[in-house]
Amino acid sequence: MVATERPPEKIVHKWKIFHAICTARPRLGVSERSLSVLNALLTFHPETALTGEDDLIVFPSNHQLSRRAHGMPASTLRRHLAVLVDAGLIVRRDSPNGKRYARKDDAGEIELAFGFDLSPLVVRSEEFENLAADIEAEARALKLVRERITLCRRDIAKMIATGIEEGVPTRRVGQGGAADWQEVHAAFRAMVAQIPRTATRQELEPIADELSQLADDVLNLLETHIKSKNPSANESHSERHIQNSNTDASTDLEPRLRKGRAARAEPKPQPSRVAEGSYPLGMVLSACPDIVDYAKGGISNWRDFFATAAVVRSSLGISPSAWEEAQTVLGEMQAAVVVACILQRGTAIRSAGGYLRGLTRKAEAGEFSLGPILMSQINTRLHEKRTA
Repeated sequence: MVATERPPEKIVHKWKIFHAICTARPRLGVSERSLSVLNALLTFHPETALTGEDDLIVFPSNHQLSRRAHGMPASTLRRHLAVLVDAGLIVRRDSPNGKRYARKDDAGEIELAFGFDLSPLVVRSEEFENLAADIEAEARALKLVRERITLCRRDIAKMIATGIEEGVPTRRVGQGGAADWQEVHAAFRAMVAQIPRTATRQELEPIADELSQLADDVLNLLETHIKSKNPSANESHSERHIQNSNTDASTDLEPRLRKGRAARAEPKPQPSRVAEGSYPLGMVLSACPDIVDYAKGGISNWRDFFATAAVVRSSLGISPSAWEEAQTVLGEMQAAVVVACILQRGTAIRSAGGYLRGLTRKAEAGEFSLGPILMSQINTRLHEKRTA
């Protein structure tokens, strides 16, 4: 009855609605094999558009239908046709003798046909599309929460490793009292152990929230440690954008990175300068992961990092003279990390060369500290992940 009441003006693209049905398949209770039979039935309708006023009955013989269903046996074919009927995707229009055929008039036009009616695809098109949209939205949400868990796991592992390597003093994460990094790691592993191999979004979201909270707590420990090492650091001064310097478009050859350059140079004393090697490479890459895209074979040590920073320097338009000066004043490690941070911030910094020169001037005046910039970058990335 519903199939016969379809609006005559309604038009449905048969392959688009078939795609929606395939997506909504779990909600409709049909298998992939059943949908392959529906696909074969659709090929017997000569038009791409299914309308509310046309006769939508197709009447292939079992032999023809089996051939278009990739040789499916007749018994299997009958079973999947029954599934399509039960799911309300097609309607049987049987002849008196049960055969499928069409009766034509004197002009050769079909006046009566017996077979399978495709009208439900037109009548229920909005239902199929809504079901497909719901399933796709749920799949996207599940993918996002899985990505959130993966990113939190990676960042927490890196930060715990940094805390152990640097001997950062700890407290019980999220509580008062004393603890050590082994306990923090044990709490982390306990959260990870809750993750099922196959889980719904509803099961994963509480775990993602717990991991996000742990990531925030561990990050606070590291930030507190950085601030205690650099009590005079002023993050707002370090982070100020310097946009009024012109980028030097010089095409001079890249100066070679010389071992001990910073040691041989004699810059002014730097009260807030952090010694080379104070920040683990893993922590730097966690804060500025985009630099890895410029590495030929990945970044596994500081030598790889320095070489990649030289490539990034050129791509950002930082002149060789500004780069040389920054390495002399800041040191090779800090200059390379600053370039990685500039790359990570993207279009937020209009003049990379001007920004680097400004930080170099601050370092000469003893007003620069790398720690707040690095931790601010880590904090920004975690905030972006939580927002996503």
